[in-house]
Amino acid sequence: MTPTDIKLHRRSRILEVLFDNGDHFRLPCEYLRVYSPSAEVKGHGPGQETLQVGKETVNIDAIEPVGHYAVKLVFDDGHDSGLYSWRYLHELGTHQDDWWADYLQRLARAGHSRREPGEH
Repeated sequence: MTPTDIKLHRRSRILEVLFDNGDHFRLPCEYLRVYSPSAEVKGHGPGQETLQVGKETVNIDAIEPVGHYAVKLVFDDGHDSGLYSWRYLHELGTHQDDWWADYLQRLARAGHSRREPGEH
């Protein structure tokens, strides 16, 4: 599967991705950041993941193509080391509800609470 359109909605912090099979996903920047495929987030093996906290207002500054298979997302918190392959972007969209729920559970278990943007 290959994206036919990738649009960043900066104000709502949503990356919209349309695939050639008709799948269409609206992926929040926070979700993309906390599930970055980078070693900084995923670690170098199972169990080495680093829980990302405080990313509620993160946005994307740039989307850089990497060959014909991925994009590098440059986040406004300085993170730019993850390559989002077409397959991984599709997985993020397909599993968004489950993976987001898992992230919220991991935050809670670690004693962190997520604040909606604009909350104090």
